[in-house]
Amino acid sequence: MSVTRKLRLGTRRSALAWVQSSQVAAALRAAHPGLEVELVGIETRGDVVLDRPLSAMEGKEFFTAEIDIALRAGRVDFTVHSLKDLSLERPPEFVLAAVPKRANPRDIAIFAPDVPQRLAQGAGLRIGTSSPRRAELLPPFFARALPHAARNTITLENLRGNVDSRLRRLHEPRGSERQLDGVVLALAGLSRLFADTTTERQGQQLLRELLQRLHLMVLPLTDSPGAPGQGALAIECRADDAATRALLAALEHPETRGAITVERQLLSQHGGGCHQRFGATLQWLPELGGLLQVAGRSSQNADIAERRFLPQTALPEHVDAVRIWDGSTAERAAATPVLDAAGLAARLRGNTVFVAHSRALPTGAAPLLAGKSVWTSGTKSWFALAAEGIWVQGCAEGLGAETAGTLVAEPVLRLPPLAQWNVLTHSAALEPWQAGSWAGANVIATYTVAETSLPPAAELGAATHVFWSSTAQFERGQQLVNAGAHHASGAGKTAEHIRSAGVRNFRAFPSVEEWRKWTARAR
Repeated sequence: MSVTRKLRLGTRRSALAWVQSSQVAAALRAAHPGLEVELVGIETRGDVVLDRPLSAMEGKEFFTAEIDIALRAGRVDFTVHSLKDLSLERPPEFVLAAVPKRANPRDIAIFAPDVPQRLAQGAGLRIGTSSPRRAELLPPFFARALPHAARNTITLENLRGNVDSRLRRLHEPRGSERQLDGVVLALAGLSRLFADTTTERQGQQLLRELLQRLHLMVLPLTDSPGAPGQGALAIECRADDAATRALLAALEHPETRGAITVERQLLSQHGGGCHQRFGATLQWLPELGGLLQVAGRSSQNADIAERRFLPQTALPEHVDAVRIWDGSTAERAAATPVLDAAGLAARLRGNTVFVAHSRALPTGAAPLLAGKSVWTSGTKSWFALAAEGIWVQGCAEGLGAETAGTLVAEPVLRLPPLAQWNVLTHSAALEPWQAGSWAGANVIATYTVAETSLPPAAELGAATHVFWSSTAQFERGQQLVNAGAHHASGAGKTAEHIRSAGVRNFRAFPSVEEWRKWTARAR
């Protein structure tokens, strides 16, 4: 239905704020043909005072106060904010009219062109951020995730300003006062800027220029969850403006609102504002449900780290005795190399490599990955590869190949389609990797696993609940399991394989720990 009306959208003037508000305006026009939306730029205190961290400034609402005044006075009809900048106590005359679908909630660390060489030399790094949350979470992560980190001192320095001004600090001449080795930003902001090819800000062109030769690292939610609400936008209007509220409702994304509601409840519980020292991110995972990850410290300096699974469908209650067989605790089978470094060099193509397990990298093959975009399965493999001097750009956070595929598809990362990747894995996993979204990838078996660790048939046959840690383990043991037993595995290729085998009494979990919690209810 056509709408003949003009709305004024109040927004900050920064390139990112202008772009994301323009994207909201475009979505509104698409939802309501005939609707006009005019952007009204408003300067805020947070945009003007850049020489101090927010935690050192008096008051609050650093990025919203002036915009609120315009909305209250009727100079604009609605406003768009980054939700993580929105305080918990909002004026009662305003309403959160819509929360659109969230962008990637992760942080991204971006490093100067010569940082890999400086790390190898032990020269140390200066990384810019003014966030107490990042100051709390990043040092222990970088100490294991950066190559050669053990011989380097990582110093965090105060840094504020727009995205482009922060990235320019990485291009300053070495030795200048403004030069930094790295900065940490919200990935969502970069993604929204990179999607901009139509506004006068020309976000994509700007980022293509600024990201040239820089080194990227997507920070995992397991170790560095984002600020509550990070990646989400808040669209507000006056509570008594029913007509505008009705138009804005078209942009509502219920799953995102549900996630940020949980995250902001934690903010209220543990202390928020510019002094906040913890991250909390609830993500919705296909065929799994919600996974809430919290890390850091409360305002009372208590460690509040937790990982909470919110299943898509409720886990059934156990009515009978539970006897488990946990394949993740089975003795780890020995790995036998089937490809050496020279053999791998002959098989690699292109500049993107997914290492399914740190064991998949042949001895002495680390130099082959220099200059390539390397991703891996989880932080355990990440840290092992970093210890060998390899720059890892990101990981699947233990959630499987499909999650990895979604992450590397972020346009701002400028990575090729999955069919153009190399995948290093073991021989029994070749077929699963060659199916699904990774079909066509250059899957290379670098080692084989001699599975000798399954228990006697009687033990598997007596189990009511079985957790499979690999496709090979499932293939060897499935015939030994009672027909009525409940099967489980982690998310990813093992889960795909078990489903394709026709196992109906099956459920994937985000981790074996969550499966153990469930089965422990009846034990």
